[in-house]
Amino acid sequence: MSLGRLLIMLSFATVSAAQQGAPVAGPTIQIVEGDGAINSIRLHRGHDPIVRIVTPDGQPIAGAAVTFLLPSNGPSGTFGTDGGLSLTVESDSRGIAAGRGLRPNDVAGQFRIRVNTAWHGAPAAINLSQINAEPVVHNSHTKAIVILVAIVAAAGGGAALAASGHSSNSPSTPPSTSASGSIISGTPVIGPPH
Repeated sequence: MSLGRLLIMLSFATVSAAQQGAPVAGPTIQIVEGDGAINSIRLHRGHDPIVRIVTPDGQPIAGAAVTFLLPSNGPSGTFGTDGGLSLTVESDSRGIAAGRGLRPNDVAGQFRIRVNTAWHGAPAAINLSQINAEPVVHNSHTKAIVILVAIVAAAGGGAALAASGHSSNSPSTPPSTSASGSIISGTPVIGPPH
């Protein structure tokens, strides 16, 4: 074998070895939905985390195994009907993977959802943040205002009916109102305008 041919073979082997040992650039995980979401503890409703897995040059990766992992204590939740802390799904043809069926636990506060995947042996991970919270409960003062508004609206409907000229079978007497437009208690009488 000639020296030139030997050098060509050695250089080819060196290039091949370098290519095999070269690290593969990992995938990128893009957050699509669910980051910063507020989950309702009382209603047991959570927001599904949704991510997109792409190659280093931005092309979607189909069939990548994507794992969503919830904290084991404190504010957290579960996935699906089996109540697991983790869920592994495959990305679709658009690179989309969703942690479906997220239900918050009863602990209020912020927590992180860890998302892991790999592509050609190169791993990638990202965190999403969500908050478990109780919905705002209206106190009795708020309820009283709502009831008062409903009464005023009903009285306004009666006044509008009287102004339109409709009558009832009751005797004709003037309606009881004050100059300021407030409602005066008593038995309302609806009749033709005077």
